[in-house]
Amino acid sequence: MKFGPTARLGDVLDHPEGRRAVDTLLPGLSDHPSLEMIRSMPLGNLFDHVGDTVDKDSLAVFWKTLGAIERTVKHRGIGVASRPLPDYEADDVAQASAAATAPASASLWSTVEIAITGPSHGNPFTDVELTADFRLDSPGGVRAATAGGFYDGDGRWIVRFLPDAPGRWTFTTASNARSLDRITGSIEITDAVPGDHGPVRADGFHFAHADGTRHLPFGTTAYAWIHQPADVRAETLRTLAEAPFTKLRMCVFPKSYLHNTNEPDLYPFEGSPDDGFDFTRPNPAFFRHLEQSVTELGLLGIQADVVLFHPYDRWDFAEMGAAADDRYTTYVVRRLSAYPNLWWSMANEYDLMYAKTEQDWERLAALVVADDPARHLLSIHNFRPLYDHSRPWITHASVQATDPYTATVQVDAWRKEWGKPVVVDECGYEGNLESGWGNLSGRELTRRFWEAAVRGGYAGHGETYHRDDDQIWWAKGGELTGDSPARIAFLRRITQEAPGGILEPLPHTLDIPQAGVGDDYLLHYFGFFRPSFRNITLPPDRHYRIDVIDTWNMTVDALPGTHTGTVRVELPGREYMALRITAVR
Repeated sequence: MKFGPTARLGDVLDHPEGRRAVDTLLPGLSDHPSLEMIRSMPLGNLFDHVGDTVDKDSLAVFWKTLGAIERTVKHRGIGVASRPLPDYEADDVAQASAAATAPASASLWSTVEIAITGPSHGNPFTDVELTADFRLDSPGGVRAATAGGFYDGDGRWIVRFLPDAPGRWTFTTASNARSLDRITGSIEITDAVPGDHGPVRADGFHFAHADGTRHLPFGTTAYAWIHQPADVRAETLRTLAEAPFTKLRMCVFPKSYLHNTNEPDLYPFEGSPDDGFDFTRPNPAFFRHLEQSVTELGLLGIQADVVLFHPYDRWDFAEMGAAADDRYTTYVVRRLSAYPNLWWSMANEYDLMYAKTEQDWERLAALVVADDPARHLLSIHNFRPLYDHSRPWITHASVQATDPYTATVQVDAWRKEWGKPVVVDECGYEGNLESGWGNLSGRELTRRFWEAAVRGGYAGHGETYHRDDDQIWWAKGGELTGDSPARIAFLRRITQEAPGGILEPLPHTLDIPQAGVGDDYLLHYFGFFRPSFRNITLPPDRHYRIDVIDTWNMTVDALPGTHTGTVRVELPGREYMALRITAVR
């Protein structure tokens, strides 16, 4: 087989002659620090982007050179289509004969697990379908949900359910495997344990738990933390226990990118990097590890924002094919959907996954919705072009700002466009790496958080300070050393103190954004402006308390007394100041 316009850049660079051809035409590309972002890009797409920088004669020589190279097709794993077998078990196998265990009782918003010891012949991952119907008959009416089951290896089958109301729930299984079919039971669901509030939902332009408790997604990013050695994972959890973050973006698949070069101990599928992976056989040990990681975050009160797909890949998980993508999506959703502290992200930078079309993302999102009876939050994240966040399956916008300078100042416009909460999960990272996205100062990242907040949205944190051992928080977790986390904690406190525990944008003044609630509460943020005073006109029939807030030094200084009418507020003439004006009567 020859290289051509549909060949992936990474495959060409992995071939010595192909690499020489690329280096001749595009010097420096093969050593570019962000090469992993485009390794999966077809060559034809690459030249759509850089064609203007290459003369036609040189490009013609390049294609001729590639066309003469013989290459071996890389083994990309087993990803065939499959369906449950109607004759998986013989007719003489008794229906519902598999031994099942279920808890007699559980609390509201806790993960309920039904474990069944059953068949294991053939390929249980593809040959068997298992679901369970749950039902609650109560004075308030009938509640019902269907949860998908999954194979956990060694003849162990599991169905998990996240109950959303107290009372006696009954269940009945359904399966093409006779021994797993028509198993019944009941579970008494008691009131929630104090501190358990249920999954987070979109609440207008903000977020709240299922019981109405306010949730503020002050999130951070440690993409590959679950793929690190045990000591690094433990250090990550110790750091999070002291940090202000309530959400963590994390990938299911391992990541191959800058500062993400180590091999994980576990892979999501049976196989190896050398021999390829069998995409028809998930690795239960890996997924138990993933579940434990989500549980550990939950114990810290942190939402796991689980990224299902991403392009930064050297194991071919990014290009398994539609059948394998579907099976994987269904499997991981069935395993995790009963965990209360869960958000779904279809992809990190979906538009860099060149083998997937918009129709693929819509199909995969439909699978998530179908197999998640708990209705967890669901988003998709961009690199450049924004996805159409008005799609009904998208609960909130998860955005990477496409302009590195304005970053979070578009939040209020996006709110109006999509009518949904906006989280700028990537607005840049505090650090000192070579790449522009990874060398913001702590002051600038803090400013972006405030800019998002007063516009009624939320920003995401990440830390990217260089370390010789490549243990960088944004990549692997570990420890935080930057200046912004303490300031983010301060912003979280200020937000919690606002009416309703949220900030709603108000029409901008001529120079600065502001948030508030009518005439009852106003928050002005000056950002990088630094006035020495500010004249404020307040309603003459009301009195207000005025606080001068230094968002960097994390201080709140109250002006003496109360105020009405026009007030001159003296300011220190430095950046990152805010004014909080609260009606007292």
